[in-house]
Amino acid sequence: MPTYVNPNACNACAEEHLGPLCVYICPNDLMALDTDANKGFNQEPQLCSECYACVKLCPQDAIHVRGYSDFVPLGASVQPRRVDNGLTWTVTFRNGKVLEFTYPSRSTPIGSSDPYRNFTEDPAADLKGQGLAGESLWLGVDSLPTVQSGK
Repeated sequence: MPTYVNPNACNACAEEHLGPLCVYICPNDLMALDTDANKGFNQEPQLCSECYACVKLCPQDAIHVRGYSDFVPLGASVQPRRVDNGLTWTVTFRNGKVLEFTYPSRSTPIGSSDPYRNFTEDPAADLKGQGLAGESLWLGVDSLPTVQSGK
């Protein structure tokens, strides 16, 4: 099933003055406004690259998507929706089982993020080592052990 807009849920982003947000975010210009129905729609579903940009921006959770086979098995459906500071993906399997996964998304204003906040390492010095960015933070230690030469 290609990406499509549920016309019963779409209100053409009534609270926005620009019209449907999906129209402005789609990198392939596939989303459009049906002026007769005043609803957004995917005018070329077969060309959709399924980047989910429209899904992440839709305030009405009106856009349904095809799940990638690496996380949604054949016959299952997926419905992402925005929640506070993230996205929740609801996967409904063929047998009726439903699982939900919530992932965080941007929680700071654009331009205000500090990618190295709370890292104990020196980002410039770390470029010379083999450690991963923030490794000590994720491991819960103040510093990473180092190899002592000559012992």
